[in-house]
Parts: sequence; structure tokens; C-alpha cells
Amino acid sequence: MKSESDNVTLRPWTAADQDFIFQLYASTRIQEFAPLGWAPAQLETFLRIQFHSQQRWYEMAYAAAGHQIICLDGHSIGRIMVLREPARFLLVDIALLPEHRGQGIGARLLSDLIAESEHAGIPIGLQVLKTNAAIHLYERSGFVRTGEDEMYYQMERKPEQQEQK
Repeated sequence: MKSESDNVTLRPWTAADQDFIFQLYASTRIQEFAPLGWAPAQLETFLRIQFHSQQRWYEMAYAAAGHQIICLDGHSIGRIMVLREPARFLLVDIALLPEHRGQGIGARLLSDLIAESEHAGIPIGLQVLKTNAAIHLYERSGFVRTGEDEMYYQMERKPEQQEQK
């Protein structure tokens, strides 16, 4: 049986993707701020400020991260950023447009990253909002909570130990 995730490809992010990345960012945050009752223009202005702050932080803190656009049948539906360092992979960000969530796409991409980390013998770390439903996916995928602050859990998945021969 063929699933939607079978038609998913990755391509490098380019500056031409900036508007899409903002729309993706807004789609992940709008529910968080909608209860404030702001007018749509106020909410968009606020989200743009937050987005630009996030982008600057990513550029400074994760300049070496691989930043790819997730495509389904050639259409942009998300992004994934992974910082691959010699001792650890860091899943900086993975996000999908709302209509593509819960269909196995994120799980497949996470599985691919896990396979890569297993092959390299390197753990994967990430940080996730405490309110993000993806926590359950991460836990099912072998990630354990290693810390937390007021908003986020820090999680890590260590590579499986190979049997001693």
C-alpha cells in the first residue's frame, strides 16, 4: 500500500523559500496566539517579528546546519534542519504544513535521520515545545527526555548498541 510519504523528497533551502518558510512558521504558531484576540494584521506583524528573531538565531547558532525543504509531489510542504556534528546530530527544526501533519511524513523523515545516526553511531538531540503533539512520535522513536525548562523538553536518542561478537 502506497502512502503519501512515498512521494516525499528533500531539496536544499534557497532564499526564494523565505515566504514559504514564514507561512510554515506562522502555521505552527498561530493556534498559540489566536486566543489573544488580536486583529489579523496585528497577529501577522507579531508573527513576522518572532519569525525574524528565530531566523537570526538559527543563522547564528546553527549556521552549519543542513536546511532542506520537504516536498510532496514537487510542492513545498515543510522543512527540516539538522546540524550534523562529529559527536552529535541536532534536529534543529522539523515542521509540516497543517494539512500534511499526522500522515507519516514526519515519522519517515525522523526514521531516516535515526538510521543515519545509527549507521554513524552518533546520538540525536532535539528540543520540543511541551505542548507539541510530536513529543509522542519522538518517544515512540526512542527519544528520552534529558531536561526541560518552562517551555521545552530536551530529548535525546542514543544509537542502539551493536551486539558484541
